Amino acid sequence: MKLLLIRHGESVANTEGRVQGQLDSPLNDRGRDQSRALARRLVCEQWPVAAIYASDLRRAAETAEILAAVLQAPLGLDERLREYDIGVLTGLVWREIEFLYPEIWHGMQTSPVWTAIPEEEGTDVFHARLAAALADIRSGHTGDEVVAMVSHGGSLGVIVAHLLGIDTGLPVPFHFGNASLSVVEFRPRGPVLTCLNDTCHLDGNLR
Repeated sequence: MKLLLIRHGESVANTEGRVQGQLDSPLNDRGRDQSRALARRLVCEQWPVAAIYASDLRRAAETAEILAAVLQAPLGLDERLREYDIGVLTGLVWREIEFLYPEIWHGMQTSPVWTAIPEEEGTDVFHARLAAALADIRSGHTGDEVVAMVSHGGSLGVIVAHLLGIDTGLPVPFHFGNASLSVVEFRPRGPVLTCLNDTCHLDGNLR
């Protein structure tokens, strides 16, 4: 099985500089264009996508809907693929965090470990729901199928760390750009990350 890990296209909240978490922000026009560019790439590279699974938050669901329409692949939405719930910081811009929660803001800027946030989801819960969703997806597909997952930066980072056996909390040591493509291949000796945060389809060369 090959797993295509896709971050959603640019959202309205992204352009506003908001910390999203589970804020349900839609794509903006650029995000839709990014999603269509990724779809064209997958068609050009002849990825035989058997199914697409996505977070039910609008920015991910809309990205997945664009991909599903072009690739003619079935789409399933799963709330377990949502981004981390960041509690009281949801929807704030950085200057608001610095003013309202200066200790949290300082920790996020300087601390190598995760800074606790009031009303946050909790890393153990976050990791468990993503691992459960991934296990269900893998169990539903044969070894030679290609499956796409559309989710969020933090969620994808945890999934990659989980698959590679990296013991990490938050924040995870991976970056995923909007509409980026990463690929994990499941081989007999274990998962192999063959592509990480590839956005070459956004440079305008694909038609």
